[in-house]
Amino acid sequence: MVARHTTHADRALSVAQARGIARARDFTAAGVPLVYLKRLTEAGKLVRLGRGLYQEPERVGENAAHDLAEAARLVPNGIVSLLSALRHHELTTQLPHAVWMTIPHKARTPRAAGLRLEIVRATGEALTAGVGHIEVEGVRVPIYGVAKTIADCFKHRRHVGEDVAIEALRDALEQRKTTPGELMKFASVDRVTRRMEPLIKILQ
Repeated sequence: MVARHTTHADRALSVAQARGIARARDFTAAGVPLVYLKRLTEAGKLVRLGRGLYQEPERVGENAAHDLAEAARLVPNGIVSLLSALRHHELTTQLPHAVWMTIPHKARTPRAAGLRLEIVRATGEALTAGVGHIEVEGVRVPIYGVAKTIADCFKHRRHVGEDVAIEALRDALEQRKTTPGELMKFASVDRVTRRMEPLIKILQ
């Protein structure tokens, strides 16, 4: 009986280590009864981040990057975007009050107890173009690259503020984090070419 308990506990910790932030379904798929999650949490070997989300205590972060990892696990069809992506790319001085994510147009609005999300929607190339990945706390997080993020900020300027978009455009060009060509490519994808092209010509 003791050996079985140890086996389940070890398996649960292995799942948490491999996934970075693990969902309850990850443990179930590995054959771990959910009762062990409560036992391991009470023992301080796992931390319950929110409903159905667990992580090893030593990997729990206290910064914005941790929130990106948690959001990626909560919203597997989402892509980190707009202010959250700008923050990651060090192109804004703003501290987002929530994790900004883009999801498919017809996807359900995600519920995330304990984590604030700002959701925008897109379809086709506007959704899939310019997506890269970063690893945070063992979690593979999809996030838009610099040029796509800036184009998205112009597209959603009513949400993030056009001044924020212009500042990011200027800083990205000055710091050579992108090129005028890349910016124009994604401006076309997001249908904001008229808005961005004059600024790019002035700032480059």
